[in-house]
Amino acid sequence: MGLKPGKWFKEALEHINAHGLADEALLAYLDTMKPAPAIPLLAAPVAFHENISADTAVEQANIDYVKQSMHLLMRTPTVVTGAIMPDACPAGPLGTIPVGGIVATRNAIHPGMHSADICCSVMLTNLGPVEPKRVLDVAQQITHFGPGGRPAEKQFALPADILAEFQANPFLNSLRSLNFAQEHLGTQGDGNHFLYVGTSRATGDTVLVTHHGSRGPGAALYSKGMQVAERFRQELSPETAPANAWIPSQTVEGEQYWAALQTIRKWTKQNHLCLHDAIAAELGAAVQQRYWNEHNFVFRDGELFYHAKGATPLAPKFLPDITGPRIIPLNMAQPILIVEGTTTGNNLGFAPHGAGRNLSRTRHKMSKSGWTNEELFAEETRGVDARFYFNRIDISELPSAYKDADDVKRQIGQFNLATIVDEILPYGCIMAGDWEQDAPWRKKKLAKEAARQAALDTQADCSALTDE
Repeated sequence: MGLKPGKWFKEALEHINAHGLADEALLAYLDTMKPAPAIPLLAAPVAFHENISADTAVEQANIDYVKQSMHLLMRTPTVVTGAIMPDACPAGPLGTIPVGGIVATRNAIHPGMHSADICCSVMLTNLGPVEPKRVLDVAQQITHFGPGGRPAEKQFALPADILAEFQANPFLNSLRSLNFAQEHLGTQGDGNHFLYVGTSRATGDTVLVTHHGSRGPGAALYSKGMQVAERFRQELSPETAPANAWIPSQTVEGEQYWAALQTIRKWTKQNHLCLHDAIAAELGAAVQQRYWNEHNFVFRDGELFYHAKGATPLAPKFLPDITGPRIIPLNMAQPILIVEGTTTGNNLGFAPHGAGRNLSRTRHKMSKSGWTNEELFAEETRGVDARFYFNRIDISELPSAYKDADDVKRQIGQFNLATIVDEILPYGCIMAGDWEQDAPWRKKKLAKEAARQAALDTQADCSALTDE
């Protein structure tokens, strides 16, 4: 009859055979069972708010690419509104959500719009009048950057309630995810994740800020979520780009995925807490104040799901455990902004999440040819105790790799995105650094190349002797 095979066939065939349906009765029954026609892309992109401006040709090229990508994305059938922030920059091929992007959809969760680093977030702890260098020294001994998890003897206890939620959810209960949940607790990963120590401009107190996401557990959830979303895409809307596939929120899978996101949120918050509590305990410092917010997540308001790919939520409805203002880091040598704000006509209840990039990591490195890593590091971190966990400078994380911090601050005011209520002035920062330089796979590759070159040298020497 030309109907595409699907999960519903089994139930339909059993019903048809059990009741002997044929002719008009068969057609009438199939009309109640067969899938709805494929959902096409929207004829025109939904409008989105542009909270960003350019001062240079490089910035304008960046914005043009972001806008082009958003125009394609906003034709996805579930989309109802969106926005881009001053820190917007590309995060993949055309048609994918950019960093600094917000996309609201109706009754649909798009894993590709929160990306693999689910619940990337920042936590702040006010430690009072403690010497900043002491905080950074202690933190360096306690934190963990790079791939993989902590060795068994240095692991933190995984709370029983979080473990129970992992075990009960089919998106989270694989042995791999459960192992990640334990081993990766108290780790920060790599890339732009950091541990920052500074002082409050308002009070002079020493403040600890950490930035990281959900590590292995979040990456595993993202992978499963994309697989489920792809199955729905093929059934519901084959025209939709695979990166923008969605899970209908009112399906069993949608409800389970939403629950899994909340569990990953709890785990990530605990990941921050492990480090902050351990550092405070080692210092013997009393916690004066603490708050946190994610900036890479999905936030729900009734039937609308706000996908923030690098955007700081302001609206209280998005943060059930809000205890303070919001945190916007810029780069290792600039103050971290502490902001408050409300929902306006153009921000959808969000502020920027950081400084963003005008150039990719590779293009930024190319732009610095002629400088050594050491020269760049010395120039850009003057006056700041900047450290790389693996003692390898990663120039793609130095301040010049990011948009101008003052320009981002200016645009926050220009577009009425938030109000800056305090700044955390930098003392120092720890980041992963270029850990791949000493990664096992790289060492193995270098050893293999060295052995090959040695063999060629030996062969050349033998040839020379033969010629003689």
